[in-house]
Amino acid sequence: MLWAAAAYSVGIVAGVYLWRPTLWWIVAAAGFAAAAAYFADRRAGLGWLLALGALFLAGALHIQLRSGAPRLDTAIQTYAGREPLEITAHVIRDARSQPGGFGEIRQTLDVESEQIATATGNTIPIHSGIRLSLYSRAEDTPTQELSPFHYGDRLRFIARLKLPRNFRNPGAFDYQGYLADHGIAALGSAKLETVERLPGFTGSRIAFLRSRWHMAIVGKVHELWPARDAALLDAMVIGEEAFIDRDTRADFQRSGTHHILVVSGMNISILAFVIFWTLRSLRLPDIPATLATILFCVAYAFVTEVGPPVWRATLMCSVYLGTRLLYRERAMINALGTAALALLVFDPRQLFTASFQMTFLCVLIVAAIGIPILQRTSQLYRQALANWDSPTYAAALPPRVTQFRLDLQMIVVRIAQFTGETWSRRLVRSIAAVTFAVWELVFVSAVMQMGLALPMAYYFHRATTIGMPANLVVVPFMQLLMPAAVAALLLGSIAPWLARAPVLVASFALHGITGTVRGLGVLRIADLRVPMPSILVITLSSAALLFAIWAARRRPVLALCGIAAIFAASVVLAVIPAQPRVHPGVLEVTSIDVGEGDSELLVTPQGRTLLVDAGGPIGPGGSQLDFGEDVVSPYLWTRGLSRLDAIAITHGHSDHIGGMTAVLRNFQPKELWFGLLPPSRPLENLIATAESLGVKVVRHWEGDEFDFGGARVSVLFPPRDSPVGSKPENNDSMVLRVSYGESSVLLEGDAEKQVERHIAFAHHPRADLLKVGHHGSNNATTSELVASAQPEFAVISVGSGNSFGLPRFETLYRLAEANVRVYRTDLDGAVTFYLDGHSVKASVAGLE
Repeated sequence: MLWAAAAYSVGIVAGVYLWRPTLWWIVAAAGFAAAAAYFADRRAGLGWLLALGALFLAGALHIQLRSGAPRLDTAIQTYAGREPLEITAHVIRDARSQPGGFGEIRQTLDVESEQIATATGNTIPIHSGIRLSLYSRAEDTPTQELSPFHYGDRLRFIARLKLPRNFRNPGAFDYQGYLADHGIAALGSAKLETVERLPGFTGSRIAFLRSRWHMAIVGKVHELWPARDAALLDAMVIGEEAFIDRDTRADFQRSGTHHILVVSGMNISILAFVIFWTLRSLRLPDIPATLATILFCVAYAFVTEVGPPVWRATLMCSVYLGTRLLYRERAMINALGTAALALLVFDPRQLFTASFQMTFLCVLIVAAIGIPILQRTSQLYRQALANWDSPTYAAALPPRVTQFRLDLQMIVVRIAQFTGETWSRRLVRSIAAVTFAVWELVFVSAVMQMGLALPMAYYFHRATTIGMPANLVVVPFMQLLMPAAVAALLLGSIAPWLARAPVLVASFALHGITGTVRGLGVLRIADLRVPMPSILVITLSSAALLFAIWAARRRPVLALCGIAAIFAASVVLAVIPAQPRVHPGVLEVTSIDVGEGDSELLVTPQGRTLLVDAGGPIGPGGSQLDFGEDVVSPYLWTRGLSRLDAIAITHGHSDHIGGMTAVLRNFQPKELWFGLLPPSRPLENLIATAESLGVKVVRHWEGDEFDFGGARVSVLFPPRDSPVGSKPENNDSMVLRVSYGESSVLLEGDAEKQVERHIAFAHHPRADLLKVGHHGSNNATTSELVASAQPEFAVISVGSGNSFGLPRFETLYRLAEANVRVYRTDLDGAVTFYLDGHSVKASVAGLE
């Protein structure tokens, strides 16, 4: 079955990149299937290969048929970006409340529209998914009015819609695709006071029951545990992540234990083991115990609302346990292949998701590397501990196991002189059993960390250097927490006092997990971030893993070589830096798409790197994104960068420095440049973070000039005697001119007219490329500056469909009058300019 799943998967990949007419795939697949049937009894080997070929062709056909089908109803998108609409809809995902920006409370929920009413009075039936954000002022909204909306509720509200948009940088997360997979075609925002509840219910009764059960369990968790513990247990036990903050999530990611924080296959396996063992201990026959375990796992997957990851694990567990009922030998690899093939037949697009790949790779590593080696080591020697009183049992064991058994019996005789024979036997056998268990846990954890090093580097840009010791501690705690938490919830639903004991046990296990995560997560080595691996490293790492899988069942020396190969690959991924993807001999300037913010990457002719600003939200708490972690860093990692030489802060507004803390931690630059320092807690915290990381903090003033990697940096503003205001202002901006040969770029930050006129008259800054000030606002890009700089190109960093109406027509007109070619991040995404010392070349791809 694993070969069948592999053939189907390769076919899916081929179908994506090698398009053929549908009839071509159908005829080819039918031909291979017929040939496989013909040769099945005549030449079994050839028939087997032909059957794999038929599966390959079926996979290619399937993905092309699915790719041609619409993923969702996009009719609502026609009305996005226009005037507010009156929308009638029903809830398809329960609302989650969370703090918003500027003292607001926000509820986020998914709805499916039923009809819309336009400003002209037309009523149009449309059934499209909308992710709706409802805002209300915290002080104006009584707590009782914040009750969230639930699945099936019918609503009428006034909302403004916009299209989902990805940050158009290489390496950016496909947010549009993520929403499309969840049936969302548009984003909407509305005020809570405009929402009217309508009578009736719309939706599936089964989904309604799941929603109610899910929220009831979440409510019971918060009833039994204090808020902080309940937030973690929500995520770990029931898959509800609404109460998990970014810092907690980052702690688990740094320590390599993020799989503990989310509902995953581990939860299913722990519950299945505990339930099956309990039922068999109660003398329930094998078949009813197996069926009951499978039904419980299905029910658990149903109420978690996690989706494909937990259903994959449930399917795999069901296949594995179901083989008992057919009197078949249970094989994890066969169960893995069966589950993978079934899920890919259901939706072949899952193959390209990180969740699918890591789920099956994780199980494959255990089944194909871990278990075969353990079967020849600890599990082989465990046989020596069985049937201790049988005089004939040892004769049936391999000679080395028999010798080990005799050695243990001799030790028992020696110790029996002090403790007696009964206690001596128990002591020796217990120590041996614990030693084997610890070895198995250490070995499997180590193999898992090494085998998953490539996808962790590729998808998450992390090297989990402390993953193995962290998992050695938290996995046993998790094995204690899951059954205790489930028991507490079941007993607590009868009477809260019945749940006291399991609540204490679950709390003990939870505190053990969090203490370990926080204790190890603060270590500097735990936060090792790595850039995108090169094609060569990806190929060699994949080959090392395949070799380890092949070698695990061969001679011990080959198995050892396989382990050494994946260990070497993981070391290369974590320690050896990737080759930066840069253009030597030119000054490269990239305006990174960070929405309504600023961030520019400069790479000098000698390869030194400077990041100017790092984007961020508009105002405090205005976004769930960390722009440094989620937007800027992925672009830099895609460029193969693991370190920066310097970062510069133009001024202290949140849309320029909001992402800088994450950039400092991820890339640990040598220097941090800034100019004016008005009173600002975010600025002070940023500088304190830089100093704690050993970054040299440098203040630059007007008149400073210095070489930087073959380029010349001139600081044009602010002067040393510039007055400092009571808070950060646009005109605090540090303005830089960076030149290489006869070509140069002028970086303005958010400088406005007053600063621009000072620069134009005091410095006459000639520049081939102008980074337009203040996102194209009319209070910047003055005629005086344009006339002085005489740029050939200009780039505006601006958010798509922003509420400020930027860039302003007047600014675009002034640039057009000067024959300046304008690029915009809202239209072009990341834009890169190459200054070769004589001319400028633009590339809208960000990478050539």
